Amino acid sequence: METRQVFHIISYLQYPLLLVVLYYYALFIVSLTNQAPKWIELNNALVFLGMAIAISTLQDTTRTQNKLSRKIWEDPKKGKIAILIMTFMVLLFLAMGIIGFLNSRESIHKEVSFGLVVLGIGLVGMLKSAIEMFENHRKDKNAANG
Repeated sequence: METRQVFHIISYLQYPLLLVVLYYYALFIVSLTNQAPKWIELNNALVFLGMAIAISTLQDTTRTQNKLSRKIWEDPKKGKIAILIMTFMVLLFLAMGIIGFLNSRESIHKEVSFGLVVLGIGLVGMLKSAIEMFENHRKDKNAANG
């Protein structure tokens, strides 16, 4: 088995991690109904979401996973828009997390800010994979090379 295939298989660990995210997020939502939000549950959801996204980037970028991603990455305009949106998301989550972490006085705010930073780091990996997907699948570039 090739190394690429091994890591592609490992990337499927993202799904159990997403179940953990749903669990912690459900706990957070339930805590809102009690009017005593458990922010630590939201932090846990953010941390596990960042980990799930980071692990998902181990997938094989030479293959698309579905028709929607194929439509985006084959089209130069749609691919560039998707990468710009992802770049904005990375910068937003990292900035919110870092600013919150440095400016918070309460420990729970620092915790949630830390969760945002972990999510932002996971999104950096996703952005790198998206750029690779775009380079591997865009029709205009690959038609000229093929």
